Parts: sequence; C-alpha cells; structure tokens
Amino acid sequence: MGKLGISIYPERSTFEKDKAYLDLAHKYGFKRVFTSLLQITEDKDKVLAEFKQVVDYANSLGMEVMVDINPALFEQLNISYDDLSFFDEMGAYGVRLDIGFTGQEEAKMTRNPYGIKIEINMSTGTSYVDNIMSFSPNINNLMGSHNFYPHRYSGLGYDHFVRCSEMFRKYNINTMAFVNSLDASFGPWPTQDGLCTLEDHRELEIGTQVKHFVLTGLIDDISVANAYASEVELKAMSEAFFAEYPTVKVDVTGDITADEREVLFNNLHSYRGDRSEYILRSTMTRIKYKDLPFPAHNTIDMTKGDVLIDNVGYDQYKGETQIALKEMKNDGRVNVVGKISADELFLLDFLKPWSSFKLIENN
Repeated sequence: MGKLGISIYPERSTFEKDKAYLDLAHKYGFKRVFTSLLQITEDKDKVLAEFKQVVDYANSLGMEVMVDINPALFEQLNISYDDLSFFDEMGAYGVRLDIGFTGQEEAKMTRNPYGIKIEINMSTGTSYVDNIMSFSPNINNLMGSHNFYPHRYSGLGYDHFVRCSEMFRKYNINTMAFVNSLDASFGPWPTQDGLCTLEDHRELEIGTQVKHFVLTGLIDDISVANAYASEVELKAMSEAFFAEYPTVKVDVTGDITADEREVLFNNLHSYRGDRSEYILRSTMTRIKYKDLPFPAHNTIDMTKGDVLIDNVGYDQYKGETQIALKEMKNDGRVNVVGKISADELFLLDFLKPWSSFKLIENN
C-alpha cells in the first residue's frame, strides 16, 4: 500500500507550527515527510540542531523523513557519499538526490550500513535509473520521486511524466509525485505559484490531483509539496488516496428526481467491458431498479461528461446509467440528470473497462 506525505521547511517556519502540522497529517494517516537542505547556508552543527528537533518529532509519530540534497551540499557540509552518518544522526529515513552523481555513487549509497533510503529524481527523462541499476544497487534502499515546480507553466507534461515513471516501474522501484495545496503559502524557495509535479494539476482541488495519480497506476506515494495544506485538504487527500474505489464528482441538474439521485449516488458503478466510443455504461442499475418508473424529462442532446439515465421509453434499458463520451442526439428516451464536474471531466479518460467507480454529488 502506498503512502501519503507532507512537506515541511523548518528554516521558513517555527517548530510549533511544524509540530502542529505533523500532528494533523498523522491524524489523517500520512506517513511521509519531505524536507529540503538545499537552501541551507549555515554551518553543519546549526543545520543538524534545527532539523533534528523536527525530524525527531516526526519519527516519534512513526513518520519517515526524506531530506533533499545535492552533490554541492555534500561539499558544503563536508560529508561524503560513502559516509551517510550525518543523515543517520539527523534521524532521516532517507536522502533525496535533487541532482545525482554518476550512477556508481548512488548504487554504493544504497548499500550504506544504516539502511538509509536513497531517493533519486524521476523527472529527468534520461536513462539515469538504468545506469544506477547497472552498478548493482540494493534495490530495497532505492526509491524514486518526481520534482515539483514552483514556476507556473514549468511543471511536467503528462506524456513526459508517463515516460519517466515507466522507467522506474519496470524495476519495481517505489515512486512518488507531488501535489499542490491551494491553501498553502510557502515552499523551499521565495517564489512560488503553487508547487506541483504535473502542470495540469496546479489549479485543481487537491483530492482531484490525488485521484488522477491513483488512476494512472504509476505512482505509489503522493506528497503535498507546499506548506501548510489545510485540514480540509489533508482529509480530501486521505479520502481520495485510501478510497476503495475511485470517485468522480457530478453536478446534478435542477430537475433530477429522488429515484435518479438514488441510482447515481447509492450504487457502485461498473464500467461495462464491451465498451462503446459513445457511452460508458453501468448496466446493473436497470436490473436493480426495474420497477421504478423513470418518466422522461430533460431529454436534451448530449455532450461529453453528461450523466444519463435511460427513461421509460427505452423499454428493457430503463434505469441504465451511462456517461456520455461524445456528442449524441437525444430522441427523447434518455434523461440528462447531471454532468461530470468540469475539473474532473479529464478523469473519464482514466476509467478503464471492467473497473468500478462511484459517483458523488459535487457540493
């Protein structure tokens, strides 16, 4: 089972605030903590003292702290890739290499005596991970995570994200990506227009971002990159991540009936496998509710994302639930009872035939 994570930046906040945030995340089942040493300018002992307080507290909650570093920082702090005792003293679960070495060093780092995890950058699109694998790393200590992007329009495109993620998937390496909190106000650097891995996620509700990563099947762990996400957001992340089945939000029409509401929102829908290009069919509702009347109303022409229930005019299909995948004419036998909410319409492309899902009413 994958894990959820938060990010904290001790040098830009206070221990009290970080502690409260860790408590809140822990309450909703979060296990991972990302933090960064990249913007550190002070001496080693001061760094260790400041970070250790937060890391110790996270560890006391059973959370796992991953520290972002790069080769320049090793020099600055006078530490070596073949001696990771500094991070062991800090209490870190692992180190994330923002910029890597040549591959041989990373492989050697995975064989450290402390069992510290080595997390490498997944977003580069090069054969970096293949190179590390050729030096025989301890794969149990090797992990991957995508970057996050504070600059608007600089986040990853979806196709590049897939290509990079698949390079790690083939070795069964644990993968992580970042989502953006719309309520958070800071990250590791002064400038930020939010912090996310995928550019398309920047303005979306955090639960929708999580659903998308889960539906791709490419990402094990998901962390919110900026601080501090609100309690509402952490709860939404938790619900989306740990949900038994994916959920999609629906805006209902003004004239939806009580029976139609029952059909949409009190059933687990199953995407019929013999798929059509025009409609996603959930056929069991027509059997379960065959005795309900389903009179015709709102029989307008259909566009992608419309949520449909066949009415009494469709005989044996009466009560079947469908979602329009293309524009279609309506001959009066189909009730348009809602529409997939605009921000989740793209999720339709990620629902697979034979999969099950739930519809929830958008508030």
